[in-house]
Amino acid sequence: MKLGAFSISLNVKDIETSKQFYENLGFTILGGDIENKYLIMKNENSIIGLFQGMFEKNILTFNPGWDENANNIERFNDIREIQNKLKNKGVKIETEIDPTTTGPASFTITDPDGNVILLDQHR
Repeated sequence: MKLGAFSISLNVKDIETSKQFYENLGFTILGGDIENKYLIMKNENSIIGLFQGMFEKNILTFNPGWDENANNIERFNDIREIQNKLKNKGVKIETEIDPTTTGPASFTITDPDGNVILLDQHR
């Protein structure tokens, strides 16, 4: 199963303070909008998302169809296919995608330790 680029989405208290902290670690802005309180930052192959006030906990994020530079990859598993495979394996889908749709979509699952995992396809 190809899950795409991996990042961790961090729930931050102050986007500016967090941006400066991660810049000190060598991260640079890859995307996002600081005025809307979110940034995607990258250091080599490591990607983090900084999100102020958008969710309660940190989230593990996978982006089917993207590489670590947010470039489209040619061959990938569509998010609906991933959702179906996980359901068939008995994984509980927290927020389910309508399987008859196409294009961008997302769903969440929770691992056995309560960590939220977001699968978020942008194309």
